[in-house]
Amino acid sequence: MKLKKQVTVCGAAIFCVAVFSLYLMLDRVQHDPTRHQNGGNFPRSQISVLQNRIEQLEQLLEENHEIISHIKDSVLELTANVEGPPALLPYYMANGSWVVPPEPRPSFFSISPQDCQFALGVRGQKPELQMLTVSEELPFDNVDGGVWKQGFDISYSPHDWDTEDLQVFVVPHSHNDPGWLKTFDKYYTEQTQHILNNMVSKLQEDPRRRFIWAEVSFFAKWWDNINAQKRAAVRRLVGNGQLEIATGGWVMPDEANSHYFALIDQLIEGHQWLEKNLGATPRSGWAVDPFGYSPTMPYLLRRANLTSMLIQRVHYAIKKHFAATHSLEFMWRQTWDSDSSTDIFCHMMPFYSYDVPHTCGPDPKICCQFDFKRLPGGRINCPWKVPPRAITETNVAERAGLLLDQYRKKSRLFRSNVLLVPLGDDFRYDKPQEWDAQFFNYQRLFDFLNSKPDLHVQAQFGTLSDYFDALYKRTGVEPGAQPPGFPVLSGDFFSYADREDHYWTGYYTSRPFYKSLDRVLEAHLRGAEILYSLAVAHARRSGLASQYPLSNFALLTEARRTLGLFQHHDAITGTAKEAVVVDYGIRLLRSLVNLKQVIINAAHYLVLGDKKSYHFDPEAPFLQMDDTRLNHDALPERTVIQLDSSPRYVVLFNPLEQERLSVVSLLVSSPRVRVLTEEGQPLAVQVSAHWSSATDMVPDVYQVSVPVRLPALGLGVLQLQLGLDGPRTLPSSVRIYLHGRQLSVSRHEAFPLRVIDSGTSDFALSNRYMQVWFSGLTGLLKSIRRVDEEQEQRVDMEFLIYGTRSSKDKSGAYLFLPDGEAKPYIPKDPPVLRITEGPFFSEVVAYYEHVHQVVRLYNLPGVEGLSLDVSSLVDIRDYVNKELALRIHTDIDSQGTFFTDLNGFQVQPRRYLKKLPLQANFYPMPVMACLQDAQSRLTLHAAQALGVSSLHDDVAGRAGVCPHIEPGLESCVPVTTESTQPEKTGPGSGPLQQLLMAVVFAVHFVACSQPRDGSLPGHPGRPPLLSRGARAVNYQGHSPSLSPFQL
Repeated sequence: MKLKKQVTVCGAAIFCVAVFSLYLMLDRVQHDPTRHQNGGNFPRSQISVLQNRIEQLEQLLEENHEIISHIKDSVLELTANVEGPPALLPYYMANGSWVVPPEPRPSFFSISPQDCQFALGVRGQKPELQMLTVSEELPFDNVDGGVWKQGFDISYSPHDWDTEDLQVFVVPHSHNDPGWLKTFDKYYTEQTQHILNNMVSKLQEDPRRRFIWAEVSFFAKWWDNINAQKRAAVRRLVGNGQLEIATGGWVMPDEANSHYFALIDQLIEGHQWLEKNLGATPRSGWAVDPFGYSPTMPYLLRRANLTSMLIQRVHYAIKKHFAATHSLEFMWRQTWDSDSSTDIFCHMMPFYSYDVPHTCGPDPKICCQFDFKRLPGGRINCPWKVPPRAITETNVAERAGLLLDQYRKKSRLFRSNVLLVPLGDDFRYDKPQEWDAQFFNYQRLFDFLNSKPDLHVQAQFGTLSDYFDALYKRTGVEPGAQPPGFPVLSGDFFSYADREDHYWTGYYTSRPFYKSLDRVLEAHLRGAEILYSLAVAHARRSGLASQYPLSNFALLTEARRTLGLFQHHDAITGTAKEAVVVDYGIRLLRSLVNLKQVIINAAHYLVLGDKKSYHFDPEAPFLQMDDTRLNHDALPERTVIQLDSSPRYVVLFNPLEQERLSVVSLLVSSPRVRVLTEEGQPLAVQVSAHWSSATDMVPDVYQVSVPVRLPALGLGVLQLQLGLDGPRTLPSSVRIYLHGRQLSVSRHEAFPLRVIDSGTSDFALSNRYMQVWFSGLTGLLKSIRRVDEEQEQRVDMEFLIYGTRSSKDKSGAYLFLPDGEAKPYIPKDPPVLRITEGPFFSEVVAYYEHVHQVVRLYNLPGVEGLSLDVSSLVDIRDYVNKELALRIHTDIDSQGTFFTDLNGFQVQPRRYLKKLPLQANFYPMPVMACLQDAQSRLTLHAAQALGVSSLHDDVAGRAGVCPHIEPGLESCVPVTTESTQPEKTGPGSGPLQQLLMAVVFAVHFVACSQPRDGSLPGHPGRPPLLSRGARAVNYQGHSPSLSPFQL
């Protein structure tokens, strides 16, 4: 296309020059002074010369036209066979470096100074409550508050309600974890189905009774096993308001590790199921058990037309502060929102837990006496040694007065005279006796209270939306609107502590193998849904729907529900018992295999030129995927493409909504390989050895890497042939540093290899954008220098070890309780380093005893050439009570501030707070973390959820970011946490299983030009454009964004 334009412009220029020359000649003749001297008569000799010149010009113009026609024909002939930009053909410089020619078009947009200014400052009116400011100002002391241990004494006057009665809504609920101590199916069989069956019968006994439910995954399974009569009864209960489905998601999701794609998917899956089967639309959110809260979730709920929500697990010091300032109910606004378009009304429960002893009021000893499941003779009792008493005519006045006192004290923490009192706990109401005990006794209390006008209280059973509706009515606003005098809040509620210094920051990286598998399934689900939709739409439009396996839609539904199930706050968090984790893993792998089948079928159909020839044969698939997993806890094994005399074809798919230029690496059986486009255009490739260890090549397996450009949501096909193409089949060169270790090294004639027994000098890799320096001793990253800058930027990596406390409370699946600051990781032997260099990528592999780290630099234009891919294969199965972390030191003057993402959706500023313990300064890093100052920004883009902190900011201004590779604690701390609350801080599963796993992220360094006055304006909460691009490159994680399928 470029050549065609050049020829056209050149031909037009020649034509213009010729015409202009002719014009000048004619003009010269017309104004010749001899003409006037001779009375206007031309000599015959001059006329003859002019005629000859005109004839010559005509001949030249005709020849020029023929030349242009020939060139156009050649261009058309070339472009008929080859479409798209010419293949990148690298060349070798005299200094030993590879150069890839620049593209004819820009790879990305230039960076504006404002793009480096995010996550600080808010346009428009600032919210009254900004969580970063609240955390900086709170003392986080832990003063004994009396009966409300983490709070304070509450006083009131009996006349406080003389002008307006206290309206109390007691909300029965049962929190059902879709997997925790038991598997999802075992919970359903042994408890959940009985809860729901009892619900139908017991609610119908009295129209005053109410109940709320949240987990649609359980509800859907139960629905499939009940008859039409019971279904009709459920619809009536929903219709008359006795039963409310709160939130309506497939699960009650974790909000720290989940990606927003998965959060939306599980919400849609639940809402669509409710609409289809119950005709119900959720109005209020209910999140009593996630271990901290992200503002992403209220944003999604508001966009799903919910108007109100409730949260519970917030740091006890923040709860105390909000209670003291009457701020437990607020409008939750997004940090970037300049008005109120994202506002949702939020209620924060004030006390320690969502169980009955901590919901009726500040004194759990009294509230426990009104949990009538604990009546004497039952399986559970009150830890405070004062049991409940059944309500009778003789004691109702005394018992009602005791309960009303708690209600009144609790209501003094809020701004309205409408009070919410949850009544439930984990897997409650599984037996008819509990339903009777709770509802009969509370109804007697309500009847007594309501019959005494002088008490100024009206109490009843209610749903969550009943409470919110009454609050809106009392405050005189429409549902979802801001009541007068209620504050506006922005920010998040991480990190959570339930008591003392027990910070729940371990679960950010507990069981990281399955956190990674979650992202792999998420990426495959996105790709499968896109390909299936494209294939089915084409098949239906072409009248071929009967030939296509439309049954694949059921596999997509199952995968969405599996992914949704794993977003549960005891699944992706890694906090379930081992048998439950295995069950999750089996489900994830089964769905992953099914999605690959969907992808294969759709790609097969879409790549066919003659769609009528499509034939679906499940026993003989037309394609196979590029990797397989032998088990749910095994890393993927890549497929080796066997080359022979016939060409092999590879189908590539780009599931992103933007064009991609990426290096695709495949394993082949021979180093003599040619790669061509579908049309037959040869491509330049980099061929490398495939290694099984630091020094051993895998025989008869080689890696071929080729840069490929695919359009958004586009498919492409590559041909692989046996044979060499000298200028285009380019081998990698290898250097191995043994550091004095006596090891034999494999060699192959196809690859230049140099073994260096000992060497300590630092070395560098480079591409067109930057030069990256590594330590000759450790093989770890040291610094980065961009080609347009003279000064190197320190980006120094080191591995660290955290221990755990020797006291009773230790780090576990939930908690991170280190024994102090991290200590350097010291291996028994120095690492073996392997440096591979080639035209399209170069990499450094450092082999340590417990970690194999690969840092890869791509030699490509665009975002991939501006970042480093870092992957670590971690094996710490022999570790006990230790955690491995990776720290990155920089020269960035961060002023104690760093940034983390929330669910891959927005960015939140963080500050290191010295008043808090080390573990309190770790935050979730689902996708990215960032350090920046006025000159530069360092960003990490993760392919799986991690925990991250910036712990040190010394006088010189050097800051470091510490992403935990395994802190929390699957492989590093194989113990459970002992706690006074065994229900949620230690499932009693014994040592956590340790797995071999890979951790993948990208390091992206960019120069910024910011104002010198220290101001950082801009939209808070939104990642910069370049970071979004890098995130898109890296997000797909272990499933490449350009996914190869082998034919």
